Amino acid sequence: MSERLQPGDTAPAFTLPDADGKQVSLADHAGRKVIIYFYPAALTPGCTKQACDFTDQLDFLAGHGYDVIGVSPDKPEKLAKFRDQESLKVTLLADPSKETLEAYGAFGEKKLYGKTVTGVIRSTVIVDEQGKVERALYNVKATGHVAKIIKDLGL
Repeated sequence: MSERLQPGDTAPAFTLPDADGKQVSLADHAGRKVIIYFYPAALTPGCTKQACDFTDQLDFLAGHGYDVIGVSPDKPEKLAKFRDQESLKVTLLADPSKETLEAYGAFGEKKLYGKTVTGVIRSTVIVDEQGKVERALYNVKATGHVAKIIKDLGL
């Protein structure tokens, strides 16, 4: 089971392919705040709702200095289908090896319908301009999560 990040921790570096196969690194966002959200699977109801909510608020978040990145274990081809089908504007990254998910504490044991399973823990990590963890939220709900982040950040 991976360790959960705490505020003040250095955000783990990563380079992952986006929906078009282009490599995207956390370092590409240096000097900007980044909301990285981890979700179980593209093209599922909860994950679609969450991605659409982030897309709907993307301009607002960008206006407050935040970039948004979604990470799942899906392959780039599935992310491209997800993006195109739902008209998503957030950057979606593929982590089939789950190394980044594990580094961020977003993969491990969780409860699903009363059973303990191993999988993606729906999580959001907010990284500041210096690459430090500002907030780390685990076991978040897909619905209403973006509104809660905006409220919690005082935006």
